[in-house]
Amino acid sequence: MKKPNSSKPAVAYTIVPKDLAGHIFLVTLTVEAPAAEGQQFILPAWIPGSYMIREFARNIVRIRAESRGQPVALTKLDKHSWRAAPVKGALTLEYEVYAWDLSVRAAHLDQTHAFFNGTSVFLRVPGQEHAPHQVDIQRPADAAARTWRVATALPELKAKRYGFGTYIAANYDELIDHPVELGDFALATFKAHGIAHDIVISGRVPNLDMARLCADLKAICETQIAFFEPRGKRAPMQRYVFLTLAVGDGYGGLEHRASTALICARADLPSSAAPKKAEVSDGYLQFLGLCSHEYFHTWNVKRIKPAAFAPYDLQVESHSPLLWLFEGFTSYYDDLMLVRAGIIGEPAYFKLLAKTIVGVLRGSGRSKQSVAESSFDAWTKYYRQDENAPNAIVSYYTKGSLVALALDLSIRAKSAGKKSLDDVMLALWQRYGRDFYPTVGRGVTPAEVEALFDEISGMRLKPFFDKYVRGTDDLPLAKLLAQFGVKYSDERKSTKPSLDVNAGRDGNDCKLSSVHEGGAAHQAGLSAGDLLVAIDGLRVTATNLDTLLSRYGVGSEVEVHAFRRDELMSFRLRLQGDRVPNVALALAPAGKKAAGPSRPSAPR
Repeated sequence: MKKPNSSKPAVAYTIVPKDLAGHIFLVTLTVEAPAAEGQQFILPAWIPGSYMIREFARNIVRIRAESRGQPVALTKLDKHSWRAAPVKGALTLEYEVYAWDLSVRAAHLDQTHAFFNGTSVFLRVPGQEHAPHQVDIQRPADAAARTWRVATALPELKAKRYGFGTYIAANYDELIDHPVELGDFALATFKAHGIAHDIVISGRVPNLDMARLCADLKAICETQIAFFEPRGKRAPMQRYVFLTLAVGDGYGGLEHRASTALICARADLPSSAAPKKAEVSDGYLQFLGLCSHEYFHTWNVKRIKPAAFAPYDLQVESHSPLLWLFEGFTSYYDDLMLVRAGIIGEPAYFKLLAKTIVGVLRGSGRSKQSVAESSFDAWTKYYRQDENAPNAIVSYYTKGSLVALALDLSIRAKSAGKKSLDDVMLALWQRYGRDFYPTVGRGVTPAEVEALFDEISGMRLKPFFDKYVRGTDDLPLAKLLAQFGVKYSDERKSTKPSLDVNAGRDGNDCKLSSVHEGGAAHQAGLSAGDLLVAIDGLRVTATNLDTLLSRYGVGSEVEVHAFRRDELMSFRLRLQGDRVPNVALALAPAGKKAAGPSRPSAPR
């Protein structure tokens, strides 16, 4: 094989937003020393952190190859890979990518901004994944983009910070782990334990209070850095970027090794027009919780990884029964870090925790699927939920966070407060995460996780794992919390008549989105998708269902008319009491001695 020209990168990309109105990126890929037998090219089928096969190659509109100015035959091998005919000298691919996915997972392009993940736009070069990869991010020719800037955590080569030009990655894995935002974005920078953190906000946000956002995120980030490195307070990255797209209504986030891609409702961001001492709104608290969650992933899943993800195989589903730990524990700590950072107090934390408990208890799927099974089946069940999801599955996010809470409380109680879940997380970090990069380290197996829990806690936790992780038992949270002086109550509104359904709006009509197993609607024969028309001859609308039901008592029999498809159907239904959990958490009355070790204001 001919040696590559040392003055040129082994693998080099150029990407330019070619057609803003048509949502097309033009990508050029040059391989200096292609494989002698013909070079293969592959685009990932999924993106780390989002466990669903997405087949990004379907968005490649046109693709061609050339060498020394001459066309090269390109054969498609399957839905996401191609092979170029053998050539002498450098080989260049040019291809167009359609980008109209307004999410954190793929790519989006229009006249207002551009965003892409490398998994959506950068073809992999098998055999050269470990070579340095260079990318030239070019300014679009469109006049609307003349003031655009570049935001990414990808290291600059010849580009200036926030500028167009060349960027460098040590290998393909690093290249695709740095999303990129282009546009006229709001920008601010703060330092957390000496590390620069950028906040990038794309989208129109009148009176954005960037100073408050910086102060709150700084507190969260410094708390998390100190959590994993209590002595040196060293972050595992040289720089971090919060890439945020503000829209009318949206929510989502995806973690990366030195950044996160976020979508939020602009109303959730703080306003400089609000009173200076205004309390944290529910929307802003949700956004800070999202930031806290994705930032915690910098350690837990980006560096501490399940063995199935080290390294990633981005062409096929990579199953792991450990997502309850990597997503569930992150969900536990995201809100807890808001308390430790001083963003919220005890009452707000208990409210968030109670909401999570209610979400888990609401669905009967928790008695049919364990969190280990939920983790393993994320690809086909959690990420492909249908109308029967509440009756069939449990979330490894929410129940996983309750598993973390139960383990934390159990370890604290057994050790009289000398140990906690924090000690387990630190051990995971020190043994599996801290040295994961720059080379790909080793992930942790389920057996190693369980052994580490036993070792650090000094307990034998197999019965716990059998019942609550591999099994489907409900966690004994009331008993565990009581040891720390926290009262757990569940006062369900059993006297309130209910159909036991989730209902949504279809125009001005009331449409059933899901029917809970064993409830009044299920027993009467109503189904998800049914359009409620009337109850005892009175019209049901998108907003009056509860008002109509309030005229009846529990046990009353009513006649329900509903459309299924285009057929009018009639059902006789006996109303049940509301079965929705109504969990509340509060500290025991002052002066009352709490059982067990002295209680913290919140688990620390």
